[in-house]
Amino acid sequence: MRSDTILNDAARGSSDPRQRRPIPAWVATTALLLPTYGWLTLAVLLPLLTMFVFSFMWATPMGKTPIVFTLKHYRAFIDQPYLINIAWTSLVIGFWTTVLCAIFGFLAAVALARATVGRMRETLLILLLLPFWTNGLVRVFSWTMVLRENGFLDSVVHMLLPDIGSVSFLYSRYAIVLGLVHGYLPYMILTCYIALSTIDDAIIEAAASLGARWWTILLRILLPLAAPGLISGAVLTFVPVIGSFMEPRILGGKVGVTMGTVIEDQFTQAFNWPLGAALSFTLLAVVLAIFATFSGVLRRGTTA
Repeated sequence: MRSDTILNDAARGSSDPRQRRPIPAWVATTALLLPTYGWLTLAVLLPLLTMFVFSFMWATPMGKTPIVFTLKHYRAFIDQPYLINIAWTSLVIGFWTTVLCAIFGFLAAVALARATVGRMRETLLILLLLPFWTNGLVRVFSWTMVLRENGFLDSVVHMLLPDIGSVSFLYSRYAIVLGLVHGYLPYMILTCYIALSTIDDAIIEAAASLGARWWTILLRILLPLAAPGLISGAVLTFVPVIGSFMEPRILGGKVGVTMGTVIEDQFTQAFNWPLGAALSFTLLAVVLAIFATFSGVLRRGTTA
């Protein structure tokens, strides 16, 4: 008798129009996304908007300096043609850094995803993340100890070949690229590893059972299927590399003049914030134009 009463009460409660209605899906989605987009607005969009406004100012707004807007800073590449060579140098360094990261990163990701299991894979992933655990300035300065004349590299080579000259290439573009590859290679490895780890093992086994060589599997199966990760890693590498200033300044010396160092000098030494902001947005526009130009190729690679 008591159980019937409980069931009747439950039935009446379920048909009660005053019962609590479920939260609409758009409200739940908005509540979940609001903290993320709020943080992005405060940490990214507002600083970018402020820099964009600075880029149109005649001079840095300090003290009682009147605020006057102008477009002269966006003519810097016309008024100062040497900036074109500097921008080209930055793009070349970014290109070779991205290519080397793509080659070594993809091969390392293949080794992680296909040749390791269990604790060994976890250990290697931790070792790959070690560069993120060290200070970037310390990491770059450590390369100066390796690449300088009579440094670690010179000492090792002279132990093996005593009569050879110095092999130091510090303060060169090769040293800059080496330092950048060391810093950004983990991004490429992780993105490629994530893409490779989603590939079904049955596809590889089927290709091998049909007589496919390892290089055929690598180039005709793994590379096309991992193209989204490879493209994502290339974007994550190329964009920050062309604006980097720490590696070119420390490892490049006199030849390490890039757009990143020029922009940094405008903010820290010349105190010409409008020019630095204009150069930053001009470089950003060049990068967006490059990706827009090759968007068809990237889209076809992702679809494949």
